[in-house]
Amino acid sequence: MPLVGVVMGSKSDEPLMQPALDMLDELGIEYEISVISAHRTPERAREYGQKAQWRGLEVIIAGAGGAAHLPGVLASWTTLPVIGVPLARGELKGMDALYSMAQMPAGVPVACVSIDGAKNAALLAAAILSLKHDNIRDAYETYRQGLATK
Repeated sequence: MPLVGVVMGSKSDEPLMQPALDMLDELGIEYEISVISAHRTPERAREYGQKAQWRGLEVIIAGAGGAAHLPGVLASWTTLPVIGVPLARGELKGMDALYSMAQMPAGVPVACVSIDGAKNAALLAAAILSLKHDNIRDAYETYRQGLATK
């Protein structure tokens, strides 16, 4: 059963989110992928957020560019941890997305990684999941230990 929901605002965001998928695969963390736009399909975003925990998800990674409301909208519909990945799109090269995610109002938190930081989003999800899942903790610790030898 997937523990992580990887959501992107557009199918064209997939190459920028691929590092998250690769890292989740490397750590052996099951995930699902969804394309949901906070603006074009707001009802789908509401439904996804409301049903995510019921379906067994424990963390959501949401990547979006531009106005980048997707992580915040999902966070408004769930109490699961939501990790926002601002994607470098358009003339502002992701700064608009970063500000949108980092400036969430008090009470509806969204964790935020760097622009195009999908890999770190997966690692943060692993750190969260490792609090409950021994196999993920072991894989995450092994990964981190491997960084010292690079």
